[in-house]
Amino acid sequence: MELTAPNGTLLLRSEAAVLTVTLARPREQNSITPALMADLHDALDRAEADPACRVVVLRAQGPAFCSGMDLHAAAGSTDDLAAHGGERFLGLLKRLTTVERVVVSCVDGRASGGGVGVVAASDFAYATPASQFGLPEALWGLLPCCVLPFLIRRVGFQRAYTMTLSTLPIDAAEAARRGLVDEVAEDPGPALRRLLVRATKLDPTTIGDLKRYFRRMWIVSDEMEAEALREFGRLMTSPVARERITAFATGQRMPWER
Repeated sequence: MELTAPNGTLLLRSEAAVLTVTLARPREQNSITPALMADLHDALDRAEADPACRVVVLRAQGPAFCSGMDLHAAAGSTDDLAAHGGERFLGLLKRLTTVERVVVSCVDGRASGGGVGVVAASDFAYATPASQFGLPEALWGLLPCCVLPFLIRRVGFQRAYTMTLSTLPIDAAEAARRGLVDEVAEDPGPALRRLLVRATKLDPTTIGDLKRYFRRMWIVSDEMEAEALREFGRLMTSPVARERITAFATGQRMPWER
């Protein structure tokens, strides 16, 4: 049975031990909004409330898996985003790494900015050869502050650093070499089915214990999260970011166009 999430940004399908969550804003390139984040939390609530569920699979409609922050929405609310947007998004990524279910991202298309964060925070990630991954935030006068703690955990410091500094997208094969995705295939179905053979046999409390233990073993601390939010808030209210986001929202002018 397929359901629509409360805010209409997702489609949900529950089947046996798997909840499939499909981002359903293809015209907006599945960009991240407060409504989308609320719907994703609701989906995770559903997964945790279902004792049979073991795996949450994230997919997307259209050519973009997730394009990150909705810049049109951001143009009119940079102060609100600076105050609360980073906290909401960081909270979502943190929940993906702590929810007592196995989270799998199946990427078929472009993942940018916050979309890379969703992939990095997932337990497993599969991608098709058509997929691309990029962090363009520096072009807008921003940094992927909330993404980086999870990306560094996934691919290492230097690879996260150069991906941020270059702003250049990488293809699926390179993402696999860097460890951002676990497997590249035209059809992620076989890889997902192999995973389900074991994942469906895990007790949810064991999954939660494992995630919490590994979190304590890594550098993503309360202090790091606080620093990420402080820097995100500072950059969102900076003149450079305000001007470039507004220019895009009002005239579709990219940050490198003068």
